[in-house]
Amino acid sequence: MAKWRIPGLAARPRFTSRATVLVLVLCSLVAILAYPARQYIAQRGEIAAQRAKAEHARQQVDELRREKARWQDPEYVKAQARERLHYALPGETPFVSVSPQPSPGAKPSSTDAAAGRPKAVKPWYATLWDSVDAADAALPAPRPAR
Repeated sequence: MAKWRIPGLAARPRFTSRATVLVLVLCSLVAILAYPARQYIAQRGEIAAQRAKAEHARQQVDELRREKARWQDPEYVKAQARERLHYALPGETPFVSVSPQPSPGAKPSSTDAAAGRPKAVKPWYATLWDSVDAADAALPAPRPAR
């Protein structure tokens, strides 16, 4: 296919100098505004996080105010003293139900495991003494001096 040219008309360049300058100005504006835009978006995220934190703190304050109001009620104080401190009113016989402890040689039953009871932990001084014994056993016997 042959290109038809009109005599007397020169071929126009694809980009003129004005278009090139315009593209450079637009690219410069995008580059200049990219960092502030990123900072703006990051700050908006921080503001949202701070607002959520403030709302959570406000809810905690409201809960603490309700708790304080409950403690102003003498009946609530009595109920808490009876429950937490095992107090009894005059004329009552207080008692505490204690579950029996398994013997040291007994294996834990399936009901103990199901109840989620933690295993007994050795006291710290027993663990310390066991580590001293283990370290002593690891050392070779001293040789007599010649």
